[in-house]
Amino acid sequence: MEWGFEHIPGLSGKVIIVTGGNSGLGYESAKAFAAKGAEVIMACRSLAKGEKARGAILKDRPDGRIELMQLDLGDLESVRRFADSFRERYRRLDVLLNNAGIMMTPYFKTKEGFEGQFGTNHLGHFALTGLLLDLLLHTDDSRVVNVSSIAHKKGDIDFDNLQFEDTSEYTRTRAYQRSKLANLLFTYELQRKLEKAGKKTISVAAHPGVAMTNLASHLTGKFLYRLFTPLFRMMLQSQAMGALPQIRASVDPGVKGGQYYGPGDRKEFRGHPVVVSSTEASHDQEVAARLWAVSEKLTKIGFDFEL
Repeated sequence: MEWGFEHIPGLSGKVIIVTGGNSGLGYESAKAFAAKGAEVIMACRSLAKGEKARGAILKDRPDGRIELMQLDLGDLESVRRFADSFRERYRRLDVLLNNAGIMMTPYFKTKEGFEGQFGTNHLGHFALTGLLLDLLLHTDDSRVVNVSSIAHKKGDIDFDNLQFEDTSEYTRTRAYQRSKLANLLFTYELQRKLEKAGKKTISVAAHPGVAMTNLASHLTGKFLYRLFTPLFRMMLQSQAMGALPQIRASVDPGVKGGQYYGPGDRKEFRGHPVVVSSTEASHDQEVAARLWAVSEKLTKIGFDFEL
């Protein structure tokens, strides 16, 4: 079966957070969820861009239930404010889709001094998940979905230089690969902890293959990027198709904890979503446990599975 938008079940009564819901894969996901009756919270860094995206969806779907809330994953105070505001307004959380991310940026630090890509792509979502864990645990059939990338296959976790404190080793690509490997290590470790605690909430992951989104905006000035973009557009799939793996991971009733979804062609570049494999490094339980401990220490946010 080629799983597509027509297979998305009815979502009336469901509450779904989509980080980075104003553009790219997040926008496509928010649009699909709203079309099926979910109440969608678009968690966006820019409220202006979020309002524009919300308006575009509502133009086609006037009955859609879409709320806009501000969230900057590179600022843990913003993450806390979002979680507090969400908790004031909602008593359930069916899906936390940790979609937002940045890719191959120049070196920078987040507000707390974390390396930018690691801090935004991994630590920001780690913190958000921890702060909303109680709502997830108290919602039947809830799930956390982390969006990784095929780039994780070349990722490494170097605890001696985890955030490129030695900046001489920093490259845009290596930092991105590391953050995407961290997303998977977090996904699998979270699932192990949920199972150990006897919880029904599940943790799953997805990747889009190679889709034409605005994620590579930091590369648009590069000569080779400009040269090959027309070729890429012919070879790669649309952002709507790229969103299907994370949509399936979020709402398909048959999804199991610890699964990883991606496009179904041989190289996982394109195609309809299926269960795919990740690297041996992503399943290293010792590294995952250590990364979890480091992430709790850095964010100062713990996870209570006994709620």
